[in-house]
Amino acid sequence: MRPATLVRLALAGTRTDTARVVLTALSALLATLAGLAALTVLAIEKPAGDAWAQSEQYRNALLREPGLRGGTAFALLMLMVPVLALAGQCARLGAPARDRRLAALRLAGATPGQVTRLVVLETGVAALLGTLAGLGVYLVGRDLLHRPDARGQLALPTDVLPSTGALAGVVLGLPVVAALATALMLRTVTTSPLGVTRKAARERGPGPWAGLLIGFGVVSFAMVRSVAFRLDSNGELAWLLPMLFVVGALVAMVGVVIGTGWISYHCGRLLRRYARRPAALLAAGRLMADPWAGSRTFAALLAALIFGGGAAAQRAYFATKDEIEREQSRLLGADFGGNPFYLSTMDLVDGAVAVAILIAAGGLIVALVEGIVARRRAYAALVATGVPRATLGRSVAWQALAPAVPAILLALSVGTVLGRGLGGETVSTGVSSTGVCEATAALCDDPATRDQYTRIVYSPDVQRAVPVPLEHLAWLGAGAVVAVLLTIGVGLLFLRASTAMDELRTT
Repeated sequence: MRPATLVRLALAGTRTDTARVVLTALSALLATLAGLAALTVLAIEKPAGDAWAQSEQYRNALLREPGLRGGTAFALLMLMVPVLALAGQCARLGAPARDRRLAALRLAGATPGQVTRLVVLETGVAALLGTLAGLGVYLVGRDLLHRPDARGQLALPTDVLPSTGALAGVVLGLPVVAALATALMLRTVTTSPLGVTRKAARERGPGPWAGLLIGFGVVSFAMVRSVAFRLDSNGELAWLLPMLFVVGALVAMVGVVIGTGWISYHCGRLLRRYARRPAALLAAGRLMADPWAGSRTFAALLAALIFGGGAAAQRAYFATKDEIEREQSRLLGADFGGNPFYLSTMDLVDGAVAVAILIAAGGLIVALVEGIVARRRAYAALVATGVPRATLGRSVAWQALAPAVPAILLALSVGTVLGRGLGGETVSTGVSSTGVCEATAALCDDPATRDQYTRIVYSPDVQRAVPVPLEHLAWLGAGAVVAVLLTIGVGLLFLRASTAMDELRTT
């Protein structure tokens, strides 16, 4: 089969296939913007001078201080996680119709290898279109947002550009990764002229070994502070700190996502044992038949919640530290408060978490609609046998909410533990002192008499426990549950159309 024919067949199909290509390209566009933004932050050159020299051409301290740019770039890269999960959900959209089209190609004489290359090429081309569009948006936005203020300072690093190799690595690397991931997922798929079969049978439920991954991530974060204290004396271990930070976060995230499969399976077992209503029993059967559906569906949302839980713990640490500094300044008679930089930075982090949750909600909608459309023949058969559509709607709600609520609690708990391990459970300040002049303004301003009326005031060493940010975590959990409920509402709109009697003739 010639390459031109492969490309034409990859982009052919129904409106559902077109929607899948467009949504995959949109996800690749968002991932490209996040990756290029992180590379732009890392491309800022360190100004000449000592290690504390700052890039004064930027307004934001996150860009001015060289030591903060690595964390800023890492946060931008973390935004790619829900976007890539959204891309994975979009790639499954309209899977039954695509399976029938692939089976027709096999019936027409295509080989299994050609069919596999066709699916891989479809994903790769869609991702390439998205990355090219993302590069264009990045370059245009860079020119439009380059607006120095009266002092010549910039709000964003629009004066720097990543290297050509870095740009090409993102624009061409993401489609290659998407194509390789698609090829990996197709290892267990067999396309024949009679249909598409998947070797995904599971006789036993998933084991609780995901807890080992979560424990490894927690231990890695707990070691970050002790390793940071030893880096000054041993510069050869400088690579260990970022490795613990990145690997610990990713391993804990993977553990939570995989653990959702265990949660789904056991929620199905509990519902089957104790439920008495048809909707809950139908949901129990689906949860036990495919426990990994919860891991696939909620992956992006859980990743965002882990990041949000860690950010909430860090905010509580900085708020406690700011409160102690304000109290000490009042004891010393000084008229200054704490440093608002860290709390204002956490506001930006919370905004990034909100954006990640919105992206994850889009992935939830795509996953739920795809699941309803893929099982429309089974739903239509249930309606034909007398099952009310309202019962099917409640079963869809049970199937989504039963694993979602405990998984949300697990993600927030793991994120909070990681954040407290990074920032510490207590805030300590050393003894500080200041001179207070107890006389008139004239005597205090005169250097000859000021020392006679100056008294040294000491503030004691303070150690205070960092509170658990229950209110912040409650808002995050409520927002995630609301996102799941809205997703269920959108999915139920497709349920009525998918349970029409005509769907019984769908092959």
